[in-house]
Order: sequence, then C-alpha cells, then structure tokens
Amino acid sequence: MTIDNNGQYVPAAGGGVDPSLFDPNGGDPTPRKPRRAWVAVVVATVAILCIGGLGTAVLAEFSNSTNSGSSSNSPQNPLGSTGSGGTANGPFQGGGRAIGQQATAGESIATPSTAAQEVGLVTINTVLDYNEAEQAAGTGMIISSDGYILTNNHVIDGASSIRVTVASSDTTYTAKVVGSDSTGDVAVLKLVGASGLQTVNFAPSAKVSVGDSVYSVGNAEGTGHLVTAVGSVGAVDQALTIGSEDSDSTEHLTGMIQLQSDVVSGDSGGALFNKNGDVIGMVTAASSGSRPVTGDAINIAQVLTVVDQIEAGAVSSAIVYGTPSFIGVDIPTETSTLGVPISATVPGFPAAKAGIVRGDIITAVNGFAVTSATALSTEIRSFKVGTSVYLHWLDSTGGKHTALVTLVAGPAS
Repeated sequence: MTIDNNGQYVPAAGGGVDPSLFDPNGGDPTPRKPRRAWVAVVVATVAILCIGGLGTAVLAEFSNSTNSGSSSNSPQNPLGSTGSGGTANGPFQGGGRAIGQQATAGESIATPSTAAQEVGLVTINTVLDYNEAEQAAGTGMIISSDGYILTNNHVIDGASSIRVTVASSDTTYTAKVVGSDSTGDVAVLKLVGASGLQTVNFAPSAKVSVGDSVYSVGNAEGTGHLVTAVGSVGAVDQALTIGSEDSDSTEHLTGMIQLQSDVVSGDSGGALFNKNGDVIGMVTAASSGSRPVTGDAINIAQVLTVVDQIEAGAVSSAIVYGTPSFIGVDIPTETSTLGVPISATVPGFPAAKAGIVRGDIITAVNGFAVTSATALSTEIRSFKVGTSVYLHWLDSTGGKHTALVTLVAGPAS
C-alpha cells in the first residue's frame, strides 16, 4: 500500500488489474435478487444496520428533495458547527433525522456538505433485477484521476447496472466492477470514460483514538445530495457480525471504528474524515432502533490493503474480479435429490435460450453433477464470461435435455 505525501493512493509499480478480468466498455452486468436491509451485531451486542442502499419506495419519496438548509461549515473548518437548528430537508425515513434537526445527547447534526467536503466523493445508484423500479443507493470515494472508485461491496451487491455521479461536477458515469471482496466489504469500480478527477486524501497510518473529532460525508437516504455528519470516535478495534434481515448469510468485520455520529441508509461507502480532512475510514453501518445513533467505519488501512490485492490481481477465494459468469436462472428454496430446481429464467439469457423453463431441474454442468444452488453457482462461476458449457437438465415429465450455452456476465457480488 503506497500513499504519497499528499495522501493520494499510488498503485503498485508494475501492478494493475489484468484487463481481461473486466471490460469497462462492455455491456452491463446482470442482476441477482434485490438486496434487502442488513443488520449486524457488535461484539457488545448493539444492533446496527448495514447502510448500503435504499429500496425503491424510499428513493421515490426523496427524488424531489432539495437541500434548503444552509451549512455553517467552511473549507477552513471542515468539522463545522455542531449547533442545532437549521432548515429541515423533509423527514428522513429508516433511522435518520432531517438535516439540521435537533440531535439527542451524544449525537451529531447532519448538514448539507460544503463544496470542500464533497471533493473526491461520489453518489452511487444501482438498478437491480433488470427493473428500473428496483433501485438502491450508496456513496463512494475517488481514488484515481482516471475514475477508480472505492465503496462497500454491499453497495453494489446484486446490481444489474451502476451509475456514479461525481459530487463536485455533478457528472454521471456508467461504472463497471473491477473487483470486490465480500469478506472485507470492499469493492473497486471503474468509471467509463472518466479523466481528470479530483481524489480524496488518505491517512492510513493515522492513529485513531477514542474521543477524536471526526466527520462523515455520504449520500444519506439516497437523495443524491451529500450530507455531513459531525461526531467523535466512540471506540476502536471493534468486531461486527453483519447479516441480512431475510437470509442466513453473514459477514464478519474486524478492526472497526465506532462513531458517535448520525449516519443513515445510503451513507455506506462514504468517507470518514479526521479533523484535518483526511480519510481514516469507510462508513459501513449504523445502529438501528436506538438513540443516540452510533455508526461504524472500516479502518482505511484495512480497506486499502484489499484495494492493493485487487489492483495486483491477487488470487483469493474472497476476491471476485469483474462480474461472475451467469446463466440467468432463479432458484427456489426447496431442493431436489435429482438436481437444482428452477423457479424462473431470465428472457434472453443462456438458460432461457437453451429452453429451460420453470419447473425444470438442472442436473449437471459439462457432465459434472450439481445437487444444490451453491454447487450450481460455484460451477458456473468457475468459468470465465464467454465460455461455452453444456447444461444438462430434466423437464417436468422427466425428459433429459442437453444444450451448449455461452456464459454471460452476471450480477455484481
């Protein structure tokens, strides 16, 4: 990991992601299930919410919002005022407050971000499940002038397309996934056609102590307007176990910075700054259902270690480069001893083109038997996009079928 004297991330000499791993000018990836809210438990058993994206209903509710309040922050004083009052920006849903609303003891005041605070930051919007009505939102940081973006993996998980808007210029780009690590909750994106962008400044070696003044900037509630939340460090080296509200999957994160700060849905992937305006963490989660609000950020040194691995093309079971191969099937929760039951196929994608329909059972890939959804997914993902493989399946009458299909890019994961 190399950071220059100006706090800029410097790719390793001779490194660089293998261009064959992703195509920034290619077609959009294809989606998986729309992601839901994530909950987590700190070791101290505090319930928190993983604050990646918002569902469609919330995005629609805030689509016409404007930041009518004025900020007391200034470039010379990045932490700004912690006073109460100001003009509210409409009622935030899902655990947040209106901008400028009175905080309870120990909390911060959320204010519209200043131009200086927005430098190097982006808002992220994703479309899920081939459906513009299924959307989610988050935040990201620019780490190179040619458009490499850092964010949480859960912000882009399951995305069929990703649009990123640079806050300082209000310019929107299509983004492609370079690589992601779900175990570290880190993802690197590339903006198509971007150049000359301003980056954030990192302080990966900075000592972070309890009581330090900090502020976070993020796309709170997915409005597309960056918001600054001032606070302090409540604890360091925390451990989290994060799980989806509607699945058994979990993520385990360590070395987290706990914040006394009002971070909310949409802030994930945003920057946590120290009092000097340097990035010391990536905001990831926040408490749910209790006051005062606490948030959690991944220490930026840990984040940049993962970025280094992705940039170097490291071989790891945790890292996925680009978007995985995909055949376009939906798999129900019920199982079959014969193979993997299919509840739906996506029109125009490999499985549907091969003639697989609802109720069919995929039994093998290239003659290799698959008996679970995990086995089928693992086998398909073991091949590069563009590879042709044989699918073997049974129809509803027990008839056997085989077809050669060409794998396409799947959902971000």
